[in-house]
Amino acid sequence: MKSEYILENVEQMREFARRFAHTLTAPRCVALHGDLGMGKSEIARAIIQELRGANTVVPSPTFTIVQSYGGISHFDLYRINDASELTEIGLDYALQNDITLIEWPDIALNILPHDAIHLYITQYGNGRKIMINPDHM
Repeated sequence: MKSEYILENVEQMREFARRFAHTLTAPRCVALHGDLGMGKSEIARAIIQELRGANTVVPSPTFTIVQSYGGISHFDLYRINDASELTEIGLDYALQNDITLIEWPDIALNILPHDAIHLYITQYGNGRKIMINPDHM
């Protein structure tokens, strides 16, 4: 895959995520970076539904912090205040065993695998720009 994508709408974002999903095998970490409303949850949802079935219900884990889907773990670290909590919520286990999708990953950067894939999502006109940097900026 190339390293930069311009997506004009939500459907293009979903299509990007569905294609991207097929490049992932466990264990693999995908860190989703972006401001509120940039589409982190939408990308995670499309990846999970592509790999686990279109009818898979994928709520945002903002309040539950983590959702598991049989070998795929979806974390939202927005409400985590201390890195010591990461072990308690099972992040270490997920990183070693699952396809792990992490929204708001900054608090966990020191424990993410060196080969984690980082997706940076930013506003681009009315759409989004996604930059992929597996070596983390």
